[in-house]
Amino acid sequence: MPPLLSLSAIAKTFDNGVKAIQRLDMEVADGEFVSLVGPSGCGKSTALRIIAGLLSPDTGTVTFAGEKPEIGFVFQEPTLMPWASSLANVRLPLDLEHMSRREADERARNALARVRLGGFENAYPRELSGGMKMRVSIARAIAAEPKLLLMDEPFAALDELTRQALNDDLLKLWREDALTVIFVTHSVYESTYLSSRVVVMTPRPGRVAANIALSPPPERDEHYRLTPAFTEAARKVSASLREAIAA
Repeated sequence: MPPLLSLSAIAKTFDNGVKAIQRLDMEVADGEFVSLVGPSGCGKSTALRIIAGLLSPDTGTVTFAGEKPEIGFVFQEPTLMPWASSLANVRLPLDLEHMSRREADERARNALARVRLGGFENAYPRELSGGMKMRVSIARAIAAEPKLLLMDEPFAALDELTRQALNDDLLKLWREDALTVIFVTHSVYESTYLSSRVVVMTPRPGRVAANIALSPPPERDEHYRLTPAFTEAARKVSASLREAIAA
């Protein structure tokens, strides 16, 4: 079967002369959880925006199997409307699709419940912690029932315990919704814990330096992080990252 998504010879140079990506080739299969890791400025976020259609590549092609799937995007910052309730923030993409208010409210409430924010529908961003704001952002992304979920360092600013809890919640959503996820992170351990495959990128201009297939157990928890298998997988990712930076 063809991959869900293919990037072929993607290149992107910004108006200020910064060459972010040069000949980026990557395929993502349906149902994969792929993490992109690499040094700062190597084009990871740029690649996500090109996949989402928020940026156009200078050269190369982005190809989807069949019609372009519904895409959800979770940014590094929650990007919530400060004047709107959690429910209204989650409902936004559904309102833009002119979905009926009754159906949009039902889907938004369900999405909030799935990220453990049931009862906070009427809370405003100023009343929420950083982790809760990010949960609202994830709920907004999944409310549209995407097939492909793009996540750009969504947990980087959170404390370790909150980050680990959100990692586990994300894996649950990935399994339950049969999502395909492309996840940008600087954390070797986070990428190893979450992913079925880690793509290591070179320093700018970014291209793929290594593809590391992982075989984590379907049901991961805090105990998996203490196993020799996890330690060895993280070691491989870390070694590949060091090699990519040194090359």
